Amino acid sequence: MSDVTTTATIPPQRTVATTSTTSIFSVIQRITPGAAAWVIALLLFFPIFWMTITAFKTEQQAYTSSLFFTPTLESFKEVLARGNYFAFAWNSIQIAVGVTVVCLILAVPCAYSMAFFPTKRTQKVLLWMLSTKMMPSVGVLVPIYLLWKNTGLLDSVSGLVIVYALINLPIAVWMSFTYFAEIPRDILEAGRIDGASTWQEIVHLLMPMSVPGLASTSLLLVILSWNEAFWSINLSSSNAAPLTVFIASYSSPEGLFWAKLSAASLLAVGPIMILGWLSQKQLVRGLTFGAVK
Repeated sequence: MSDVTTTATIPPQRTVATTSTTSIFSVIQRITPGAAAWVIALLLFFPIFWMTITAFKTEQQAYTSSLFFTPTLESFKEVLARGNYFAFAWNSIQIAVGVTVVCLILAVPCAYSMAFFPTKRTQKVLLWMLSTKMMPSVGVLVPIYLLWKNTGLLDSVSGLVIVYALINLPIAVWMSFTYFAEIPRDILEAGRIDGASTWQEIVHLLMPMSVPGLASTSLLLVILSWNEAFWSINLSSSNAAPLTVFIASYSSPEGLFWAKLSAASLLAVGPIMILGWLSQKQLVRGLTFGAVK
């Protein structure tokens, strides 16, 4: 009887050990993605954190890595006194809004045509448009600079809007095409049967159903336009200079003024960071629009 009893008690012990091991692995599998996400988020956020604390240091303190110091607004006062921050900010706003409007006006009809009236060359055209983003900007700097100089677009808001719009138009078309491709064609066909014109289909049927996607596209265009530095530094000097030029002005042959540079950078990226934080739900919703059927 004792042998039978001993043999009967062994399987439950193995089962318990197997169950505990499985539960440990399941816990690890649940924790690992979250931990990895936190590590990546901290690594991405660290430069912003360091820029923020450096902005509240003096120039002498900025060269030290200490996290303990007496905060000061000295750098912000000098930055605001040295340059007209609000003029640079106003130029950035005009450029970002102008680029967004121009890109949407051109991208929506283009994406509508490709999504609902595709041809054999539609995919090739989309790939070609996307391939233009792979071309280095410096490769076309000289011809564009000469064209803008001869046409009077150099150091003008309209000149920067045109360049930024040409750069970001492929992204706008691709994103709009992706959103429009998820909309049932039957809805547009029903409107067409009721006598709706092409313009009425786009405005009254298509755009209301793709508001999340178009909103996320607009936000992305604003962010890309706000952060563009290469073209603004090379095609503007004073009249149309946005905040990226404002930041670059604190790099001089005498050296980098880290505290003032950090203060200027914080003033420049602060508005767009706040906008992104307030609209993160809409941005995520738009970027995942149509991902799950």
